[in-house]
Amino acid sequence: MSDRVSSGSERLNDMLGGGLPANGINLIIGLPGSGKTILAQQYAFHNATRERPAIYLSTVSEPLEKILRYGQTLGFFEPRAIGSAVFYEDLGGTVNDQGLPGVLESVSGFLKERRPGMIVIDSFKALHPYARRDEDFRRFLHELAGRLSAFPVTTFWVGEYGDDEIARSAEFAVADSILSLSAERKGEREVRVFQVLKLRGSDFRSGKHAYRLSGEGVEFFPRLADAVDQVSYELDDVKISSGITILDEMLGRGYWPGASTLVAGPSGSGKTLMGLHFIFEGARQGEPGVIATLQENAAQLERIVNGFGWSLDEEGVELMYRTPVDLYLDEWVHDLLETVEATGARRIVIDSLGDLKVASTDETRFREYVYSLLQRCSRQGISVMMTQEVGELFGITRLSEFGISHISDNVVLLQFLRRDSRIKRGITVMKTRASAHDPQIREFEITGDGFVVGEHFAADQDLA
Repeated sequence: MSDRVSSGSERLNDMLGGGLPANGINLIIGLPGSGKTILAQQYAFHNATRERPAIYLSTVSEPLEKILRYGQTLGFFEPRAIGSAVFYEDLGGTVNDQGLPGVLESVSGFLKERRPGMIVIDSFKALHPYARRDEDFRRFLHELAGRLSAFPVTTFWVGEYGDDEIARSAEFAVADSILSLSAERKGEREVRVFQVLKLRGSDFRSGKHAYRLSGEGVEFFPRLADAVDQVSYELDDVKISSGITILDEMLGRGYWPGASTLVAGPSGSGKTLMGLHFIFEGARQGEPGVIATLQENAAQLERIVNGFGWSLDEEGVELMYRTPVDLYLDEWVHDLLETVEATGARRIVIDSLGDLKVASTDETRFREYVYSLLQRCSRQGISVMMTQEVGELFGITRLSEFGISHISDNVVLLQFLRRDSRIKRGITVMKTRASAHDPQIREFEITGDGFVVGEHFAADQDLA
């Protein structure tokens, strides 16, 4: 028998250090609508067998028929398991007629008769009013925990507890683990947040993690916050092309494999096009790439690339489009990592950082995510190019408001320059790590062939 209880979600299991320790008492808490009942049922169906069934006990907060009706709409719900591996029972009449002693006797009866591997009590908090005094509830709690501990059974107590109740409710001291489901609002955005508040006898990922409710149940997206890895690793010492010949020269023969590049500039300056050059050149050289965009959908981007003689159907080019509306940064990062693994990508373009920043509820978390993503890619020799829009159309004085330029290996600035009544485009390599570069401003044009970089601007030209 495994000493860990799986949730059916690999990501949640990882956050819990491999799963919840078996035969413990676990609290799933959160306000109405947070997904507590869904998660508890997810555990029940994933672990139940005929030999070691799961028993789901409803109390008085939500009718058993309602729990079953909504449960049947979820992907993990298996109708054939009902009555053989998963049993639903209503304790509402028992607690109303016999109080907490009746609950004790009912639970004891289920333990002896069915020998379950799992018991869920939903809602556990709803049992509080049936104790006349706090001492009575504590006595009930002690007796229930003792009876459960006498059997090899994993227990879930589900309840609508608020943060203020954690310190004063006795069940939190008894529980071996506390899993919290909640929501945070920032401006017009609301993000569902999962936290492990307590987990005895096991390591776990601390902090706040995102989750979503879907037709498959509760989907988890652990925060990307990699610890410092002191293990050395080697990268290829042959530079790769940007897809723009003269830019390669400015960069000192191109980019180092596994390097990160920030391309900054105002709207319309050519940031997305530079990213496309990078991806399609990689595909031509046998290096698959992912275009992770929040700017244009597939139809819009196909029209753009066709104008330069490319196609999104080319081998080695993968489009990952996500709308910035209702975007979870946590979910997006995991989608990207899975896409990179599935395609064997060696190059990534992220278009753009500004859209990702809007999706983040916290600036520190945003930098943490970008840093961790770049570190993971670097260790695997995957080159990343990120675009960022700057607010100033002319005379750019501020490059990065997110602090990303500091952690980027290369920084390329695209800008509009005025001379008399004409507007010119200029490209400058501001930074290259571990490489020499040409820091002068070169003029460039966007033609049917894409980026065409010209000569340096003359020293005596009056540009602003």
